[in-house]
Amino acid sequence: MKKVMSLPAPARRRRAPRGLTLIEISIALAIAAVMFAAVTIGIGAITGAKAKGSATELAGVIRSLYDSAALSGKTCRLVFEIPDPKREQPTRYHAECAAGGVTTSRDRDAALRDEARDRERTARAGNNGGDTRKNYTRAEGSQPSAQELMEEEKNRIESQSTFSAYTAEEISPKELPAGVAVSVWTRQQREPVESGVAYLYFFPQGYTEKAMVFLRQGDNAWTLDVSPLTGKVFIAPEALEVPRS
Repeated sequence: MKKVMSLPAPARRRRAPRGLTLIEISIALAIAAVMFAAVTIGIGAITGAKAKGSATELAGVIRSLYDSAALSGKTCRLVFEIPDPKREQPTRYHAECAAGGVTTSRDRDAALRDEARDRERTARAGNNGGDTRKNYTRAEGSQPSAQELMEEEKNRIESQSTFSAYTAEEISPKELPAGVAVSVWTRQQREPVESGVAYLYFFPQGYTEKAMVFLRQGDNAWTLDVSPLTGKVFIAPEALEVPRS
């Protein structure tokens, strides 16, 4: 009798490797995105990319406002609103122009203190709903008194020297990126303004103030060195020393 050879039992099929689910892929992508953002922020802080970009943008704004003042015949200024260094808030800036040509105080430190007091006084007057200026009325055909003439002249000068917001396509209110610290120095100041309000003036005669605007991000610093006669801005990749006169 022939012996029937039994065939070996079929090998068990190996289970195919399990693929990633959609949820697992999404989690992996989210983790990768977070890690990439952290690396990008770290590199930006190391290189000072935000401060460098802000310096380039500010240089263009300064040049544009210099040209605007020269062409319009008005005194203009770039206003920096610099927060307290202890507060993690961004620096803001915007442009203003007066109704005509206005000169500025040679002692900017005192002028800034006076303006701060004026702002506070105006705010209190606004809260009280009052106007600190007197309003003189005269009968028709009567001659103004000396006091009335003086008050009218004072009001006329104040209206000419009052600054109002100025905007153009290339000059609009901006907010600097978080993490970029700003300080502003002009020839009329002893030290740079590191918090509060700082001004950079542009005059209709075609000149501005000798000024330096410092932007810092981490250990990186950039200086905008403004030429008073041409309005050109030299950007230095370091914190230049303030001139001592």
